[in-house]
Amino acid sequence: MMNSISDWTKMVAAFAIACLVAYQMTPPVKLFAQRVGAMDIPKDGRRVHDHPIPRMGGLAIFLGFVLSVLLFVDLDSQVLGMLLGAGIIAAMGAVDDIVSLKPWVKLLGQFFAAFAAIRSGIVFDTISNPNIFSQDTFIQIGWLSIPLTILWIVGCTNAVNLIDGLDGLAVGVSCISSVTMLMVSLFVSSPTVSIILVALVGACIGFMPYNMNPAKIFMGDVGSQFLGFVLSTVSIMGLFKLHAIITFLVPLLALAVPLVDTIFAFFRRIFHGQSPFQADRGHLHHRLLAMGMDQKQAVAVIYGISAVLGLIAVLLTGRTPLLRVICLVLALGVAVAVWLYVFRGNTKLHVPHSMEEEEEEQLKREEEELQREEEAGTAQAAEAAKETAAEPQPAPAAEKEAEPDPPGKAVRRPAQNRSGGSHLARPEGFSLSYGNTFGTLFGGKKKKK
Repeated sequence: MMNSISDWTKMVAAFAIACLVAYQMTPPVKLFAQRVGAMDIPKDGRRVHDHPIPRMGGLAIFLGFVLSVLLFVDLDSQVLGMLLGAGIIAAMGAVDDIVSLKPWVKLLGQFFAAFAAIRSGIVFDTISNPNIFSQDTFIQIGWLSIPLTILWIVGCTNAVNLIDGLDGLAVGVSCISSVTMLMVSLFVSSPTVSIILVALVGACIGFMPYNMNPAKIFMGDVGSQFLGFVLSTVSIMGLFKLHAIITFLVPLLALAVPLVDTIFAFFRRIFHGQSPFQADRGHLHHRLLAMGMDQKQAVAVIYGISAVLGLIAVLLTGRTPLLRVICLVLALGVAVAVWLYVFRGNTKLHVPHSMEEEEEEQLKREEEELQREEEAGTAQAAEAAKETAAEPQPAPAAEKEAEPDPPGKAVRRPAQNRSGGSHLARPEGFSLSYGNTFGTLFGGKKKKK
């Protein structure tokens, strides 16, 4: 464990700088996102917001984290490799937030970032031996080290990206995972890893006020993929390399929620005959919403799960009975708090039996919302009609008597058609042809013959 006062001072300063920069940079990033068109428009059923919201807010997280790391971390080859890969991920995510890149393009960018990290030495060539009865505490994996490292980095990067579906969800889970690995690193790792993690925690907390429900800005792919990449690489630098049995479980427990959700989504889409990259409404947060929870309640449940798993990871690495007791008490407190906030007295909760039932319930909720809006509009129209009827109406002016035509003078009068209208009115078909011409001139689409 770190005992140096200078290390603790660096950690406090790194947290403060990252938090302050992320908080102060979020409003300018929001304006920049609006100018370049990086807007999240609710155009499908997966999105739970009802109006366009700027994204690319993760750029503020990136700036706060990178500045803090450059100021307080010794820049060895591994740290530089992590920053290079993080820069690749952030640049690709920013472009994706503007123009929506194809999945294979994003996957290719993630592979490039992973290779940058691997070239700098961020790779695990040994893993802890899960067999507690074996005399060998770790296993050499040889040629599998690079493929497994790539799989871990790319998997974590996409895992955090896929759970970014509710206000404050991905940034909160990433913050909890960072705190978990930070607590473990204070016992078993180097100061460098601890300072990197505390900078990441600070950047997440600085962005949270703008991202919690109701969100003023989303962090977008530039934020979610960046957080997943940093968490995956730092876990290799600080936890996977240790030759201790229990440290094999720490990164898995810290990132269990996004990883499990991603694995289930991958196989669920394949079993349904869909592409594994095709978005759907089967994620954990969608299931919680289908149970009748609102956004804040669903986020609280996932926060609670992540926190309890993180406390279990800290408990397993704790060296004193007091620390383990504290972890148990905190885990129990988190569970009770979530139960009181979400489940106690909540009459809206139910358990849907299938995906079809979830979709039907979602459509039903949308229809009820539209019906309420129509009823509100009808009520307003009726109220306006009552107010109009109550106003005094002016007396009609006396009609001027028609004077007889002078004798001998022919007066041309418009002929009347069958409907009583004048033949001098617009000819039949005028409206259609005029509308088509006007629409063509100003961007309308012609109908295909």
